[in-house]
Amino acid sequence: MEKVWFITGASSGFGKAFAEYAITQGYKVVVTARRLDKLESIKAIAPDQVEAIKLDVNNNAEISDAVKKAIDRFGRIDVLFNNAGYGIVGAVEETPEHELRALMDTNFFGAVGVTQALLPVFRQQGSGAIVNISSLGGQLSYPGFGAYSASKFALEGLSEALAAELAPLGIKVLIVEPGSFRTELAGSAMKHMPEVDAYKETVGPTRDFARGMNGTQEGDPAKAAAAIDKALAAEKTPLRLQLGEDSVNAVKKHSEDLLQELAAWESVAVDTKLNV
Repeated sequence: MEKVWFITGASSGFGKAFAEYAITQGYKVVVTARRLDKLESIKAIAPDQVEAIKLDVNNNAEISDAVKKAIDRFGRIDVLFNNAGYGIVGAVEETPEHELRALMDTNFFGAVGVTQALLPVFRQQGSGAIVNISSLGGQLSYPGFGAYSASKFALEGLSEALAAELAPLGIKVLIVEPGSFRTELAGSAMKHMPEVDAYKETVGPTRDFARGMNGTQEGDPAKAAAAIDKALAAEKTPLRLQLGEDSVNAVKKHSEDLLQELAAWESVAVDTKLNV
């Protein structure tokens, strides 16, 4: 049976790479983005395999319409890629509330909205997979990436519960934690907040890193697509899949540090029972 992939934020970066990979595998692909004209080049590769649909993940009406059009075209959806999103660089104090809320609306609530719209389809099919594109920043954070990490931490927390809820129904959940890949995240998809001098020493290096890595990232989005497909096809799909050596190393060190701190403070932590 041919697979059908439904991809949000498919006009560039990971989303476009996922679509192009799926086409080479003979899969059917539903590509979505806020601007339909940016999807034309993907649809032109294989019109018989691709359905392009305008979708702003912050618009519930467009979400419902996109799901309906996808089912009308291909009859089913096998994998949802919640990929639409963007980043922010700025200290917490430098990030206005409206910017934080807008980021959460897209990176978190947008993914939740599309997931909720597709869950009845997956339940009726008795199968399906949800791939939530997080980041190594969904496991840990750095000065200046607090807002972005908050959106990914939220997505990962929801995903853990969702995976347990859906496992008995034959539906998989995969959290993907990429490191630096050659996408637009550090370029047009990264917003830089106004700078406050007090944070130059802590957030300054993060700003420089974010600007400097644009166009120089070592990760290949096409290889990321293949790795995700392999994980989905595995008998035991992992809950989390780190992509890139930088992600693996960062998550490993963070986990080791967490365990060391846990051990160092264990006696204090457990000595909190009521004296009865």
